[in-house]
Amino acid sequence: MEENIKNIEYEYIDRDLSWLNFNYRVLQEAKDPSVRLMERLKFFAIYSSNLGEFFRIRVAHHKNIEKLGKKTRSELNYDPKKLLKLLYSIVNKQLTEFNDIFDNEIVPKLAEENIFLHSHRELSKEHQQFLDIFFRENLLPFVQPVLLIGNRIKPFLNNSELYLTIILKAKDGDDEAEQFAIVKIPSDHLPRFIILPSKDDSHHVILLDEIVRYSLKWLFPGYNVIHSYSVKITRDAELYIEDEFSGDLLDKIKKSLIKRHIGPASRLVYDDAMPKEMLHYFLRLLEIQKTDLTPEGRYHNNFDFFNFPDFKLKHLKNKLLKPIHYAAFQNGSILNAVEKEDHLLYFPFHDYESIVGFFDEAASDPEVTSIKVTLYRVARKSKIIDALIEAAAQGKNVFVFLEVKARFDEEANLRWGEEMEKNGIKVRYSFPGLKVHAKCALITKKRNNETIQYAYLSTGNFHEQTARAYTDHGLFTSHDKITLEVSRVFAFLENTKLPTQSFQHLLVGQFNMNDELRALIRFENEQAQLGKPAKIIIKLNGLQDNEMIDLLYDAGKAGVKINLIVRGICCLIPNKPGMSENISGISIVDRFLEHSRVYYFYHGGEEKIFISSSDWMVRNLHFRIEVAFPIYSEKLKKEVLDILDLQLRDNMKARSIEYQKMNEYLKNTEEKKVRSQIETYKYYKNLNKIASPETDEK
Repeated sequence: MEENIKNIEYEYIDRDLSWLNFNYRVLQEAKDPSVRLMERLKFFAIYSSNLGEFFRIRVAHHKNIEKLGKKTRSELNYDPKKLLKLLYSIVNKQLTEFNDIFDNEIVPKLAEENIFLHSHRELSKEHQQFLDIFFRENLLPFVQPVLLIGNRIKPFLNNSELYLTIILKAKDGDDEAEQFAIVKIPSDHLPRFIILPSKDDSHHVILLDEIVRYSLKWLFPGYNVIHSYSVKITRDAELYIEDEFSGDLLDKIKKSLIKRHIGPASRLVYDDAMPKEMLHYFLRLLEIQKTDLTPEGRYHNNFDFFNFPDFKLKHLKNKLLKPIHYAAFQNGSILNAVEKEDHLLYFPFHDYESIVGFFDEAASDPEVTSIKVTLYRVARKSKIIDALIEAAAQGKNVFVFLEVKARFDEEANLRWGEEMEKNGIKVRYSFPGLKVHAKCALITKKRNNETIQYAYLSTGNFHEQTARAYTDHGLFTSHDKITLEVSRVFAFLENTKLPTQSFQHLLVGQFNMNDELRALIRFENEQAQLGKPAKIIIKLNGLQDNEMIDLLYDAGKAGVKINLIVRGICCLIPNKPGMSENISGISIVDRFLEHSRVYYFYHGGEEKIFISSSDWMVRNLHFRIEVAFPIYSEKLKKEVLDILDLQLRDNMKARSIEYQKMNEYLKNTEEKKVRSQIETYKYYKNLNKIASPETDEK
């Protein structure tokens, strides 16, 4: 698929083409025979989940633009119809590869492990008897067969739900007369994977799809079932709130959420074995354009493979990396430890219980008077929110800024907001026109006549579940200059009170972040032009903002050595002759999702390091409240640089995102193999032993 990128004559890679390159890196993990089998299935699920969201958001966006008038479209710098055609072409090639790998590699590998996926046509008598009972006791209440008569009945297909389209012939009718029908696969009520009985050590699994196929003889008793094919609709998931500055924003979000599930279709996914006549019938019936088709194999919604039974076969899964208990927080008060010095944790290598403990201690400490925190996404069962509720019950002033516009978490956040308000917590919700994406907390303690503040600043959400799978840095500090500026951020979030003093330490979106980042890049540019050492390392999830990209191009041309580590979208083209020879780019996709953001500037030997909630996407730099925070401790600076060095040396899971080398694995230039995530775990495990010799992580 890299040829699609090389042939585009732009200064930048299109963001959606770049995103498809990222998702292909996920598919590469599913392809990789060195990845353990259940982990390969997990990457299939991630790829499928990512792609579904891509169609619900990005493809739907382009389709809406395509519907605009010619005059409006002429003002754009791209042709949405042409781009959509290219996107569908790339996706369809990827899905062909996806299906080939699944059918010809994954299924046979499962069989080698005595795990068998069954079709409804190849069932033993014992399994048939099991499914007969399963149909009556479990399936029957949830299936709703619909016989389609010409074009008179137009069924509504729910977003991302699975359906079977069926070819039938009446038992007592004309042999040539075929009829179509449709039935929903109730995977929203029943597990997608059903374990069939076994008399030996083999494992037998059947998808709910196949059970519905097996049951069609009962659902359509007057007909012979000729064939069945699976389909699903992906619908536009954008809320289109328009961010008006008047009216009740919460009410608008609630109303938009109701409409999300009935939005216009952005694609029809269908079994590529479906006959053309049947496919055209459903195109007309569902009012879908031919250009909106995505052919797949027999099964859709492959993100359900997250829940594929593992039968406790540990050798098929990654070896567990037990999170490291942070030594300095294990004995005594976390707040006291933070008061003495700054602490930097890196999840999931460190145990996230340190964060929970931070809030628990603040809730129970009688000297703590207030807790303030920003919440963007939180766990379904949140110990952090439990601690905040307990703090409010203890009479402390608890303030939460809750971003309700966190995509696909809107409903959960609304529920959490109501729960917290009910328990005495002051909750402030979204701003019109902005998202608050900063990840920060501030605890205030009164000791005698002294006020002490403790800040926690992070690249990741206050979310105990994702902390097990996402790599994120978190800084604990009582540095008064930083905590003072964090308190200014909260003053703005709580009262919309603009800071009367400028930020000197934090980089804050909507205030000084863009100007400071530009100045830091330009300083490296100037140093290079003077013949002095100049270096930039930027680690992000996404790099799209053209102004920042141009500054990096300029710096690279001036001689600044620039290393990019970008997991997802990268619109800058590294190592392109005549434009970016001094810029290298890699992307790391491995067992944990790379989520942390780090900005490093050599700065004349002063070495400025910021850790941030912000990517360099247009949305982050122009339409969000973000916070980047400096690392001042020399010890912690070394830690960050050591980790960046491991990532830049990765020769197992790093891929090139450079010009003409898209998604090529980096060649091994080291004496040994370097898998940065595993080496990072070893690094922190060793560091923890040095800090606490009596602690031995088993």
